[in-house]
Amino acid sequence: MRLLLDTHALLWWRDASPRLSLRASEAIGDGHNQVVISAATLWEIVIKRGLGKLQFPDDLEEVVREEDFMVLPITFAHLRALDGLPRLHRDPFDRLLIAQALADGIAIVTDDRRFAAYGVAVFW
Repeated sequence: MRLLLDTHALLWWRDASPRLSLRASEAIGDGHNQVVISAATLWEIVIKRGLGKLQFPDDLEEVVREEDFMVLPITFAHLRALDGLPRLHRDPFDRLLIAQALADGIAIVTDDRRFAAYGVAVFW
């Protein structure tokens, strides 16, 4: 199974936070699953870290490599899907994740209930 991690899911995974559901934690840790991190998630972390809104001292490239995650680039197919999304969610990073998941048929690991309104597969 392919799983696209929302930003908070990635952060909670790295912190071994109990806020990450047991189901999501087990799926992320299952070596049979392919865990994907969007370039948009990495961008969001860098922006929030730079603004002082997020403490994440780890090097993102090392994190992706250590965890054996794949980076999902932003493609024109993703942008087309984003362009067609209704404005149900205001967060631009989340909207891009939704578009990527819809375009690529990937489930998103998130506890954000607003994602389901887009018809995207939510894994939590």
